[in-house]
Amino acid sequence: MCGITGTSWTTRDKNISPLVLRSMTSVISHRGPDDAGGYHSDLEPRSFLFADENQLTNFTPSSETGAALGHRRLSIIDLGTGHQPLCNEDGTVWIVFNGEIYNYQELRTELVRQGHQFKTESDTEVIVHLYEEQGAACVEHLRGMFAFAIWDERRQRLFLARDRMGQKPLFYREEPGRLSFASELKSLLQLPGASREVDPHAIDLFLAYQYVPHPWSILKGYQKLPPAHRAIYEHGQLTVERYWTPPYQHPELQSDLKFQTPQEWSKALRQTLTESVRIRMRSDVPLGAFLSGGIDSTIIAGLMQGMSERPVHTFSIGFPVKQFDETSYAREAAAKLGTEHHEYVVAPEALEMLPRLAWHYDEPFADSSAIPTMYLSQVTRQEVTVSLSGDGGDELFAGYDRYRAVALSQWFDRLPGFVKKMMTASIWQKLPASVEQKSFRRRVKRFLAGLAVPPERRYLKWVGIFDTERRLEMYTPEFREQIQNFDADQFLLDAYQLCPDRDFVTRTTATDVLSYLPCDILTKVDIASMAHSLECRSPFLDHHVAELAAVMPLNLKMHKGRGKQILVDTFADLLPESIQTRKKMGFGVPLNHWFRHELKPLLYDVLLDQRAIDRQIFDRKAVEQLINEHQNQQWDQSARLWSLLVLEMWFRTFIDPASIPDHFPEAALV
Repeated sequence: MCGITGTSWTTRDKNISPLVLRSMTSVISHRGPDDAGGYHSDLEPRSFLFADENQLTNFTPSSETGAALGHRRLSIIDLGTGHQPLCNEDGTVWIVFNGEIYNYQELRTELVRQGHQFKTESDTEVIVHLYEEQGAACVEHLRGMFAFAIWDERRQRLFLARDRMGQKPLFYREEPGRLSFASELKSLLQLPGASREVDPHAIDLFLAYQYVPHPWSILKGYQKLPPAHRAIYEHGQLTVERYWTPPYQHPELQSDLKFQTPQEWSKALRQTLTESVRIRMRSDVPLGAFLSGGIDSTIIAGLMQGMSERPVHTFSIGFPVKQFDETSYAREAAAKLGTEHHEYVVAPEALEMLPRLAWHYDEPFADSSAIPTMYLSQVTRQEVTVSLSGDGGDELFAGYDRYRAVALSQWFDRLPGFVKKMMTASIWQKLPASVEQKSFRRRVKRFLAGLAVPPERRYLKWVGIFDTERRLEMYTPEFREQIQNFDADQFLLDAYQLCPDRDFVTRTTATDVLSYLPCDILTKVDIASMAHSLECRSPFLDHHVAELAAVMPLNLKMHKGRGKQILVDTFADLLPESIQTRKKMGFGVPLNHWFRHELKPLLYDVLLDQRAIDRQIFDRKAVEQLINEHQNQQWDQSARLWSLLVLEMWFRTFIDPASIPDHFPEAALV
């Protein structure tokens, strides 16, 4: 795991100094505390250490075209000789790499047979030589999580790539004469004169999804390279293309992934996921697993334990509030599997955590489970450097409760028109219901409200934070004018086009694989874990597992409205009975309670502060109404209030004069 950054220029005035490169690299040092290095095409030798002040300060740009690469390293494989930037035999191809290539040993064997000479044992060097053989097609042979940049001196070409599922991030900025890239947006902001103009469309997207989806960024002129995409910057021209798509659309064409009976599907799943876990246990540092007590994490921990001669270290955290505490299930799973379990109860300090969240996430990010994920990463890093997780199981195998609503809505769409009209009548929204957002009657009202719109937009109405109507009510007239004719729903609608011919539940899971999974879940885990220099590996996200799930019939995943049935059937030997049948809890925090107690003053002091009002984004009365509805227990507005709070804290961290938060609260262990 590492942090990467750099730039390629085609005009001399866009050349950057080694000192600037050091700043770009240092600001992401948390991603790689073990080592740092740079490459600059105007220096000799081109590879250098940032500690050499004489080399950094006595610099005069000379080349009209060139590149500079920066790297921060968290050592996982080849601890002694894996320093980056790293090059090929003659020094004409250079790389900075973030991630893990799990099939690197197999690739290395073939590359040695083809005559390539290796000077390290690292997976990074495999990519260099594979690029020499395959060019841009090299990514199609990699099995793992990655974001990397290759500078090809002979072609004067910068090549960027991101892994298929989107586990590792990559931001970039294209401007006349230069393309810059980095693992985190804050690194690009170290460039002299870097623009910080906020994109109003990105704010609208954030309020719709609780994250800013790719390829957008919160700032104008900056973008994210989408998952499964590669980019080439050559002669001042940037080309971006997709190199892989999960095979949801034509499963019948995947002859090697087509099975006849449920037993054959289960056997294939067991073999594929077991192999995925096995290759992710390659490490030269201590390794463990997150264990929440859910189906996915229990399966991963169980497969790990079956391959280990010693008890696997597993980690879980709980909360003093019972409805958010899963530790009893994690404890039961650990006892069955025989792992060495580490359990912590934490009292999250949201007030102290907010500035640090804003700093690390770079963009507004309103999934409140980032808080417990931060704490879990912190306590896990005290024992191990690498942790495996169950991320991806819900999206690939229809695990979310909302997929049941999607299935039910298909039945509604087949009803006569007069019945539909009656069920979607506004009168149902006026009936009393519990203030709790997840109460049965609230869910029914939300379900009925969504039925009036087309299926794709209906799904966003169910899972989004602010729907279109609510967002427009919140905005000032000036802000509405800035985003007129912009449709935030289009990001989700485009994802639905991946497989227009499958059943709608499968189409929805595929949409989540392309959107919610990389933009929310994987962003959350990457940032939270790297904030503590912890590497997270996700066996469910191996592209072989993802491809198998994509072609699998829905009736194997969902049975009588219950998702992940094939996981339960296939891995029943690893799952305690209580975990096989338990209701999914989710990884949350008590926002509802906080905003009526500990964080109540913060709502007024931040959201209604004149500094926030002067941004001319939100109407003051609309914000007041949101706060009052929550305080008076008319409606649980906690998710919306959290989104507004996160957005304002981001403004204060990156747009207003501010400094890096100097304190990160240690987990209050009980």
